[in-house]
Amino acid sequence: MFRAVNPATGKFVRSIAFDDDATLSVKLEQAGKAFSIWSKVPIAERCELLRKAAVVLRENVEEYASLITEEMGKPIIASRYEVQKCALVCEYYADNATTFLASREVDTGATLSMVSYRPLGALLGVMPWNFPFWQVFRFVAPNLAAGNTILLKHAPNVPGCMVAIDDIFHQAGFPEDIMIPLYIDIPQMETVVSHENVQGVSLTGSTRAGKSIAALAGKHLKKSVLELGGSDPFVILDDADIKAAAFTCSFSRIKNAGQSCIGAKRIIVVESVYDEFLEAFTAEFSKHELGNPKEDATTLGPMAREDLRNQLHVQVLSSIQAGATCILGGKIPDNDGAWYPATILTDIPKNCPAAQEELFGPVACIFKVKDEAEALALANNTPYGLGAAVFTKDLERGRRIAEEELRAGACFVNEYVKSDPRLPFGGIKGSGYGRELSSEGIIEFCNVKTVFVK
Repeated sequence: MFRAVNPATGKFVRSIAFDDDATLSVKLEQAGKAFSIWSKVPIAERCELLRKAAVVLRENVEEYASLITEEMGKPIIASRYEVQKCALVCEYYADNATTFLASREVDTGATLSMVSYRPLGALLGVMPWNFPFWQVFRFVAPNLAAGNTILLKHAPNVPGCMVAIDDIFHQAGFPEDIMIPLYIDIPQMETVVSHENVQGVSLTGSTRAGKSIAALAGKHLKKSVLELGGSDPFVILDDADIKAAAFTCSFSRIKNAGQSCIGAKRIIVVESVYDEFLEAFTAEFSKHELGNPKEDATTLGPMAREDLRNQLHVQVLSSIQAGATCILGGKIPDNDGAWYPATILTDIPKNCPAAQEELFGPVACIFKVKDEAEALALANNTPYGLGAAVFTKDLERGRRIAEEELRAGACFVNEYVKSDPRLPFGGIKGSGYGRELSSEGIIEFCNVKTVFVK
């Protein structure tokens, strides 16, 4: 059962029963029939419907933001921004899909030789709870523009968000069944992936979930795109603007109560500026006090679920027992809900959870290193490769490190890692493969077809 519990209060909100096998079978057939129609709709018409979806999102920001905050605890100001960003990605592909998908001729000496981009079919999207609107629209907008249809399996703890997203497409005037919500459990996943109408699967989630989906997709020879976990390094060099770096790292780590794959998970500071940075960072991070997520002034709400909070706390305690020092937070508040305070760990040993695992919550892990070489070695010493950042006043030095040294899919200089519809987004190594957003994202689930006329 899909079941929402308000993480700020621990109280039940709503639930939706799982689809039975018969219902699922009908939905799979509907997605195939819808594709045969939707794929023939001109791109310009598909884009116009995306533009209407953006209008619906902007006109109902408060309603959708309140729903996000109620189901997963995000501060209301961040929930509003998430809804607005969904409208932005719809508008981006409405403006650019025709260009991205335009056939291009290649001179081979033939009468005509060209590359054409055609949709694949129905796609399964497996989406997480941490950005319950954005992650969905980031996947759905380009693929609907490309002419694919969508089967959407959302996280079980945000059922209201799933219902609202489905309604947005109805309000925008999309044809029936081009985006079908699936209320299914894990055992039903193979039924979906193996179905003849399903031609690809995209998952945003944990590395463990990604491996499972990749195995299923590989077994049935279906295309897959995976955006998985991260342990993003933020490297503070000796010539960094310390005050600005401390503010940026603090913002990145506290965003969404630390429940972001691209948050500043490992802050790596060269020793010559370590003390100055730690003082500035602690001053910034301690400003984020737990508060009611429905109030505009709140920057740190609860985590999404109590079990996730408890898992994080075990990681923190294990790290402390291994020798890490907790200089802020680290204690579960004595009240209902999934609350966890802003926490800072220093003096972190190599083999403890804070050094080896992804801490998915408001815990900042700060490492001291001797110099740039040691900082980059530590930054790259991870099974993940989603995002990374480097802070330096020498912009050429920063560009070189971001482009040539840091091994991740998105590398930033003097800025926190973030997604932008205009830039491709995705990781390497244990953070997954494939790209979303920009022109690369819309091509992922297209048949890149060669057409040759003698």
